[in-house]
Amino acid sequence: MKELNAVITGISAYAPDYILTNNEIAKLVDTSDEWITTRVGIKERRILKDEGKGVSYMGSKAVAELLEKTNTKPEEVQVIVFATNTPDHIFPSAASMVAEANGIKNAFCFDIQVACSGFVFGLEVVSNFIKSGRYKKVVLVSGDKMSSITNYSDRNTAPLFGDAAGAIMVEPTEENVGIMDTLLHTDGAGYPYLQMKAGGSKYPATHDTVTNMEHAVYQEGKVVFKHAVSYMADVSENIVKRNNLSIDDIDWFVPHQANMRIIDAAQQRLGIPKEKVMINIQKYGNTSAGTIPMCLWEWEDKLKKGDNIILTAFGAGFSWGSVYLKWGYDGVNTK
Repeated sequence: MKELNAVITGISAYAPDYILTNNEIAKLVDTSDEWITTRVGIKERRILKDEGKGVSYMGSKAVAELLEKTNTKPEEVQVIVFATNTPDHIFPSAASMVAEANGIKNAFCFDIQVACSGFVFGLEVVSNFIKSGRYKKVVLVSGDKMSSITNYSDRNTAPLFGDAAGAIMVEPTEENVGIMDTLLHTDGAGYPYLQMKAGGSKYPATHDTVTNMEHAVYQEGKVVFKHAVSYMADVSENIVKRNNLSIDDIDWFVPHQANMRIIDAAQQRLGIPKEKVMINIQKYGNTSAGTIPMCLWEWEDKLKKGDNIILTAFGAGFSWGSVYLKWGYDGVNTK
């Protein structure tokens, strides 16, 4: 029997209807549309405003569309992994809530938390379920309700984040397509520079932590920028080299959509043409674990079977990584 590869056989996504523009952000903090656009490249972001709805709602919507697109019955799904930093609750898992919302009863489900790197780390997890030979249909959901942990009085972080989730179906194949290679890293020295200070077991919620806005994203932008640029470019270059690819062999480069300046710097350091770079940060902002699947979903109709795709992300932890994908099917325009 040939070695099994794990291939993406379908992708879907969900973004809320409400659009939060830069002009609206400017009413909350001392900023402007021009400042935000120039500094980070974001024009608008989607926000899930409905009371009582968390990231599992967006994930459930994405999975419902995924099941329909791939003609998959709920009982056929065997595993659901949800990469998110903003689960509805500390427990139960958001993955279990997505399963229940879609009538999926035969799968085991769990969340992983790797900040903005969640999707690329998740691909390593789900691909190994497939390569084990024990599972035939595995779903990876990835996304965040970042508005729930954004401090809208902080000029530096308020413009950055949006809400969205994507979902992929991963199945076995003996063809030379799929998740070909992953290269993942973590350096815990990044802990002080990008985190949510309170709300966990080290600093449980108190009146003071709420008053001091310590349940929101804290970021030291200059440090994060420096590491994001170098790490994303280096890990992408390394995965290209170790798979004996040239830049000309790469059909698409999909960087985490954190900041347009980071995307530009990583693209330039890698030396890949701008027209091969997937960018939609201007429409959605930084949706953390959701950015890469949102790009793949938006570009699905342009993807062809066998396309070489390099994904890369950087997030808190510090966590970062790159994935080499060979796309598994000719995209269809379903949007």
